[in-house]
Amino acid sequence: MTDPFLWLEDVTADASLDWVRERNARTVGEYTEGPEFAALEGRILGVLDTDARIPYAGIRGEHLYNFWRDAEHVRGIWRRTTREQYRTENPEWDVLLDVDALAEEEGENWVWAGATVLRPSQTRALLELSRGGADATVVREFDMETRTFVTGPDAFELSEAKSGMSWIDEDTVYVGTDFGEGSMTESGYPRIAKRWTRGTPLEDAVTVFEGEVSDVSAGASYSDTPGYERHFVSRSTDFYNSERFELNADGSLTKIEVPDDAGMGVHHDWLTIRPRSDWDVEGTVHPAGSLLVTDYRDFLAGKRDLTALFTPDAHTSLEQATWTQNHLLLVTLRDVQTDLQVLTPGADGWQQAPLDGVPPLTSSGIISTDSRNGDEFFVNSSGFTTPATLLHGTVGAPLEAVKQAPSFFEAEGISTTQYFAVSDDGTKIPYFVVKRDDIEGPCPTLQYGYGGFENSMVPGYSGITGLGWIERGGAYVLANIRGGGEYGPEWHTKAIRENRYKVYEDFAAVARDVVARGITTAPQLGIHGGSNGGLLMGVMLTRYPELFGAIVCAVPLLDMKRYHLLLAGASWVAEYGDPDNPEDWAFLGKYSPYQNTDAEAAYPPILITTSTRDDRVHPGHARKMTALLEEQGHEVWYYENIEGGHGGAADNKQAAFKSALTYTFLAQKLGL
Repeated sequence: MTDPFLWLEDVTADASLDWVRERNARTVGEYTEGPEFAALEGRILGVLDTDARIPYAGIRGEHLYNFWRDAEHVRGIWRRTTREQYRTENPEWDVLLDVDALAEEEGENWVWAGATVLRPSQTRALLELSRGGADATVVREFDMETRTFVTGPDAFELSEAKSGMSWIDEDTVYVGTDFGEGSMTESGYPRIAKRWTRGTPLEDAVTVFEGEVSDVSAGASYSDTPGYERHFVSRSTDFYNSERFELNADGSLTKIEVPDDAGMGVHHDWLTIRPRSDWDVEGTVHPAGSLLVTDYRDFLAGKRDLTALFTPDAHTSLEQATWTQNHLLLVTLRDVQTDLQVLTPGADGWQQAPLDGVPPLTSSGIISTDSRNGDEFFVNSSGFTTPATLLHGTVGAPLEAVKQAPSFFEAEGISTTQYFAVSDDGTKIPYFVVKRDDIEGPCPTLQYGYGGFENSMVPGYSGITGLGWIERGGAYVLANIRGGGEYGPEWHTKAIRENRYKVYEDFAAVARDVVARGITTAPQLGIHGGSNGGLLMGVMLTRYPELFGAIVCAVPLLDMKRYHLLLAGASWVAEYGDPDNPEDWAFLGKYSPYQNTDAEAAYPPILITTSTRDDRVHPGHARKMTALLEEQGHEVWYYENIEGGHGGAADNKQAAFKSALTYTFLAQKLGL
């Protein structure tokens, strides 16, 4: 079948952008004019810009690094401070780079994309900057002492591409980028890893490893821990499978014989392995989602003496495993609620102890450690109605709260309740409901979900959701549907490819359950999701329209016939299937929203948003779906940010506008 709206995939064509501007104007005129929108947008911007936010930092030796945006620094500043200063109420920050000043000086729409600091000296860094928030970046070497970019033939610098570059030493890096024809994979990521020496042309860099064009990506890295220096290379054959090797001094490779779909890490003498499917090792079956440890060198030599540090059960899964220098910190989920443990190796085996001192009724995660230099760490804890608390600890000593985020909405009288819905196949699906206690009877409700790539949706504080929805009298529902990782890898793997329909049945089951419990009614129930969650929204629109009163569909995949041909889409074939394979299209075609719209169906109103600069999920998905729904006479609203990347916003002002638009649309359609 000919696609009549294929021309909208031409991202920057004049005709396409004219089409976008016309719809933007219509949406802006309908929902953003007036004092109520301005007030909401202002409050949201206040949340994003406030200096009272926690300045989360990464530990690098003696310094803690932070990237910060506020009203004065719209594009942001990269800065660092000392441990002692960071734990004070108002740390003294050493500003390394002002991105606003750089953008003005160079006349570029720079958006910060990250930094890799040379260790241990911390005298140089590799900075990534994108134009307008795209995934593609330029990489530039930065002198930390002079606060200037290194230039000239001796500089490490890459032009715009989806690249990767990391330090080996001050004069050597590993690099993967667009070296020319055949050097990138079909997914648009580097296929070749090279070792590049300072003062030599990039084209003379020495190839150390190559993947296949059909791979997702390939790369090389260096572990610089003193006494445990090692070089590694890997190729990701699909989104969930990788082959990993140690790169020896003579250029030969030693394969690390863990299952291709397992997660793994090497720390000092230890190899940790997290199987994503059941793994039979010499007659012992280690279940998916377990965490195993063994001596790394012994494993390479063929020994299989594995110790299980964590074994999942029907209610408990491993969410995070992070090393300090001498200990392993675990975060587990029991029915989507967190627990923290410390594991310590010793002469008598591994000892396990609880990590006490975390605030009750919150979800927690390890956000920073320094695995080279000590056993300190930071934990972030928050709940739906509890602002984030940042705790500092050293293994063996009590946790100490060092930073507290402010409240952005009145949480007194707001309660959180966990329920379980029953999906079509009998599986119990957990979900949380957050609402004001004084709201009696059904009320406007917003249900959020994602359901993909093993991403767990855990409770957390959102000042924007609180002031934009809950405080105003709406209920908020977080659905822990399959496709995520809330119950370990199998919660995800049982709902991919031909079993993808379970994700959609789960989300619909939660929607029916909140109505059955009297929390809301179908006309008052709105839903919101982005990216893979945008695909979820598209399926809800076309398959379950009677369950909802309004839908917000952000940066979505919607045309599953062509998703693998657009930008990074080829890298997701392991998640969804290959539409060029007739057997895969047989199940993809049943739910692909773009191929399953119905002019005769009664669809709820939908707001579709995307970004012109999104180079991960192509904006053509959102554009074409909007055009098709318009042609069929459905109520569809559209807004496309001209910049902003996959997040849909390049700065706080744009993010505030997008959030205010979302909540204003939902409030009007659901009667908040």
